[in-house]
Amino acid sequence: MEMNRTLEDQLNHLKEYEQNMVEYKANLELLDQQHQLVQETLIFDKQHSNSTLEHLGVGWEQLLMPIARTINEVENQILTRDAKGISQEQMQEFRASFNHFDKDHGGALGPEEFKACLISLGYDVKSDRQGNAEFQRIMALVDPNSSGSVTFQAFIDFMSHETTDTAEQVINSFLFV
Repeated sequence: MEMNRTLEDQLNHLKEYEQNMVEYKANLELLDQQHQLVQETLIFDKQHSNSTLEHLGVGWEQLLMPIARTINEVENQILTRDAKGISQEQMQEFRASFNHFDKDHGGALGPEEFKACLISLGYDVKSDRQGNAEFQRIMALVDPNSSGSVTFQAFIDFMSHETTDTAEQVINSFLFV
């Protein structure tokens, strides 16, 4: 998805794409009818195609599933953004940072990828004892099950928590003014 689009625009685009895919299913059903006619006439040699009807159906499903998953992810991002008061610009920044360090494009950051991301954002998680302790503290927050990966949702939760001032921090800011 384009990074400069709003989440709502991305969601609408994905839903339109999903609708187009669902409407295309009629073509697969027509192809199935044609396939039945070919089978009834005992024509089994398919010299013009190596694909079977089953392969096409599975391929269609495999195209539809990631779209549905992405729609779900974008809807969750909208809910998170609205619940946590994150601006569209911040959300785009978080996504860009996350994607930059997600080298394998697996949708999750491994510990080293996450550490590099934190360092780029200014966190003191260097390879000394204090940095390692801070990194372990942060990893416990973003990966409480110790799965060894940080999802984008966990990353957003952490970043929104870190970038939101508490009432006490706001009061302390005014005390120093």
